[in-house]
Amino acid sequence: MNLDATEIGVIIGGIVLIALVLWYFFGERERVGAEVSAGGIQEIKITVKGGYSPDVVVVKQGVPVRLDFYRDETASCSEQIIFSDFGIARDLPAFKTTPIEFTPDRSGEFTWTCGMNMLRGKLVVEKNDRLQ
Repeated sequence: MNLDATEIGVIIGGIVLIALVLWYFFGERERVGAEVSAGGIQEIKITVKGGYSPDVVVVKQGVPVRLDFYRDETASCSEQIIFSDFGIARDLPAFKTTPIEFTPDRSGEFTWTCGMNMLRGKLVVEKNDRLQ
């Protein structure tokens, strides 16, 4: 079986695209820690546009959290945000900031998703030594 240059190029291109897709969906994400405001609330701004940026947020257990989601698009998939582990579901109006406030009562890794369960982010709640 002889392959010509075009077929070899298609095969190599396919392998590269598969690798990029695997990296995009399963590769390590940058973890961003929330800043503690003067009022003692852990705050971070998250942009919603084809995904979440940042999509991994690190906070401390037992300290109030405020996540400000700015939806910079009109795609129907990102119309809602769901934190099922915390019983939170909110609509995200386009081109507006929607704050979500809660106090994580347990440590661990918790996924948030869009209403269609296609876009995902992760909340990493670290143990707070002050609660011991």
